[in-house]
Amino acid sequence: MKTTRKRIPKNLINLSLDALIFIAFLVATAPRFTGIAVHEWLSIAFGAAIVTHLLLHWQWIIGVTRHFFGQAQWRARINYVLNTLFFIDMTIILFTGLMISEAALPLLGIRIAPDRTWRLLHGLASDAGVFILALHVALHWQWLVNALKRHILKPLFGARRAAPTLAATKEAHS
Repeated sequence: MKTTRKRIPKNLINLSLDALIFIAFLVATAPRFTGIAVHEWLSIAFGAAIVTHLLLHWQWIIGVTRHFFGQAQWRARINYVLNTLFFIDMTIILFTGLMISEAALPLLGIRIAPDRTWRLLHGLASDAGVFILALHVALHWQWLVNALKRHILKPLFGARRAAPTLAATKEAHS
């Protein structure tokens, strides 16, 4: 007897990963509340999550890259540029974060001399990252709302009962 496995919808995987990345980013931006060790290790995990996100969207990246100056829609171009800036910014944040590491790298036996330039660049890139992330969420807002409705709200609360149409209401009152 053959068993059929239910496939997890790609949008649900994207929504779940994006939610985890978003929450990790928010928590990582508050090292005063989490402590430096949590901040650093969560940021390293965040880097791995970003790579996973990029791999899940690799076909889109290739497609837009090929057609950026030709057939790509303006929205795809804006998204591509914004995502490229976000990737560059996250790379700078992660690299400078490792260069000023006080917990993660020393735990691994790696010590780097303190440097105010790395700390300044880390702070500036982190501030830019919050702004870029806000633009990214705004650009994907409709997808986010639709995915939340479809994969979270609908399964939790069931399909809404169809409201009676105006014509059906008139017929009932005739």
